[in-house]
Amino acid sequence: MADLKKKRAENIEGEFWVDSTCIDCDTCRWMAPDVFGRSGEMSAVEQQPTRPDLRRQSMEALLSCPTQSIGMSPPSKELAKIRKSFPQLLSDDIYYNGFHDSKSYGASSYFIRHSDGNILVDVPRFDPVLISRLEEMGGVKHLFMTHKDDVGDHQRFVDHFGCTRILHASECVGELSVVEQPIEGFGAKPFLDHGTFIPTPGHTEGSMCLLWRDTLFTGDHLAWSVRLGHLYAFKNHCWSSWDVLVESMASLKAYDFRRVLPGHGRRWERESVEAMAEDFEICLKWCREID
Repeated sequence: MADLKKKRAENIEGEFWVDSTCIDCDTCRWMAPDVFGRSGEMSAVEQQPTRPDLRRQSMEALLSCPTQSIGMSPPSKELAKIRKSFPQLLSDDIYYNGFHDSKSYGASSYFIRHSDGNILVDVPRFDPVLISRLEEMGGVKHLFMTHKDDVGDHQRFVDHFGCTRILHASECVGELSVVEQPIEGFGAKPFLDHGTFIPTPGHTEGSMCLLWRDTLFTGDHLAWSVRLGHLYAFKNHCWSSWDVLVESMASLKAYDFRRVLPGHGRRWERESVEAMAEDFEICLKWCREID
């Protein structure tokens, strides 16, 4: 819970505020960009919400903040209703979980509803209300983890739902040696009827993407940059090999997708796979040219 005693001076006075426990993960800034901004390497309220939609976005950000650094004075009774709105439908069978986990440095996670067993893509905070909602939607059968950084409370989800963890074999060490379904090798593997596991090493040795229909879940491999104005990769947070990452980025040209849902970084969606392919070429050129 946010602490008024730690409220940042950079906040515009009003109903919402951010305290000094913020870890600069960017969650609130992309969830409610008209309200939250960045000041002094942390988030702060730059403009209090003046419309119902902005106020709702701000409450969704408050609930999703991994460090619970966002406060609301006084707390609204609407929060309980909005809490139950997660996971939120994005399109077709894909949902956004909210409730980011500080153990994953605030990474996003997603839920795919499927008749042969639902899929969790990366790991949200183990919030009791979210867990109840996932139970109502049929539980979780598969827990796909894009890479070893964003696994959060994976064991609690396995203990609760009895789901099968999926992770590249090169990442299955230490506490992750218990993973039930390690993916071997660096070739693409089919998954159920609409999915493909695509190894994309570089960020970590065994980073993977999941292509589901026309949506690419990218973990920390590919995201949209507001500052750059195009898709990009995290060179400053590349823990294995930038050269390998660029090679695996190029391998994604073989796949058709029009939506990018990252763990870290911003989502990006285009009207067609052709439009996304044009955007992706800009990203690939940037990756090859950056010092």
